[in-house]
Amino acid sequence: MILIYILIFIFGTIIGSFLNVVILRYNTGESIIKDGSRCFICGNKLKWHELIPIFSFLAQKGKCRNCKSKISIQYPVVEIITGLLFLATFLVTRYSLLVTGYYFLIFSLLIIIAVYDFRHQIIPNLFVYSFNILAFLNLFGIWNLEFGIFKTWHFLAGIIFFSFFGLFWLISKGAWMGLGDAKLALGIGWLLGFSKGLPALMLAFWIGAAVGIFLLFFFKKSYNIKSKLAFGPFLALGTLIAFLFGEAIISLII
Repeated sequence: MILIYILIFIFGTIIGSFLNVVILRYNTGESIIKDGSRCFICGNKLKWHELIPIFSFLAQKGKCRNCKSKISIQYPVVEIITGLLFLATFLVTRYSLLVTGYYFLIFSLLIIIAVYDFRHQIIPNLFVYSFNILAFLNLFGIWNLEFGIFKTWHFLAGIIFFSFFGLFWLISKGAWMGLGDAKLALGIGWLLGFSKGLPALMLAFWIGAAVGIFLLFFFKKSYNIKSKLAFGPFLALGTLIAFLFGEAIISLII
């Protein structure tokens, strides 16, 4: 089993490497598949040994071999997070490869959404709609072997979560919350329902508030009370935590 765990982690880092490509090339005009990887500073095309997840970054000491410019820490961070997340997901859902593969897709989209929103303060419709479509399929029990059972409460959870965030967006005219956050909340409700969805949203707000306070105290030159902070990453993080540790969180809250 240890070998299987290692292979799952390695597979996750490879997928994480691909997610980095998607995040960095989306909406830039570059092909995600056709165009080869290159240094964004000098344009040097990368060789196979420069594309090994995590290892290449460490071996090159975080610098381009050609121009010695710094490589974004995003690359190994996303690769490590994806590897660990895939391993945790496998441990939770390993009773079915279909279920495991489904959540691999779901969480890959959440990683893309979180990082892209962090970088650009926007959640692209392509990613959030893809996430919502996969979450909608969960309403029919396809992925947890409960075929033909429509999860009415999960459906209502999505609608209510969307309405809650949508109201924030409408009242503030986008100042407090983006419409992309409301769209993401819709899928979170369909995926987790009320039982785990509510803890996910609570965690998102708590962690977001904690990070905001931290930035205000320790990064006063870069952040102030009027600074915008992307909320998508916190929604994604809350969802992942609630999915993996939902029962424990619910027992603590109750």
